[in-house]
Amino acid sequence: MSEKPTPNAMTSDAPCAAAPAALPGRLTAAAVLCALQGLALAGLGGYLLFVGVAGHVDSAQQSETGGLTLLALAALPLIAARGLRLGRRWSRGPALITQLMALPVAWTLWTAGGALTAAAVALAAAALAVVVLLVNPTATEALGIGPA
Repeated sequence: MSEKPTPNAMTSDAPCAAAPAALPGRLTAAAVLCALQGLALAGLGGYLLFVGVAGHVDSAQQSETGGLTLLALAALPLIAARGLRLGRRWSRGPALITQLMALPVAWTLWTAGGALTAAAVALAAAALAVVVLLVNPTATEALGIGPA
């Protein structure tokens, strides 16, 4: 006669090899903000590329070049976001570099004024939030960067 294992007997204290270790919420939040920045860059790049190809601008070449540049730049925060979500220690560098590049862009948008002021505030707030989240001791230890 075989015994059916009870639910308590099936669970063990050893972590499952397929399940990733639990990451702190700070890393998840930083990954989400980086991914949103990357998606915004990719969206703007796609828009500029489309407008350039459709011919609705004065300089199609300039629009297409700008669109391709933004699509290439979108890769950095998206790759960093994926690395942060997976808990890879190399991802902290690209994520911080992206934020340091975003701050002067936010300042430029701020000085342009008008409708760009809201974009400047959102970009600066997101960049500063990611920097604070990534230099936090909990996040650095989770990535294996801090003291053991």
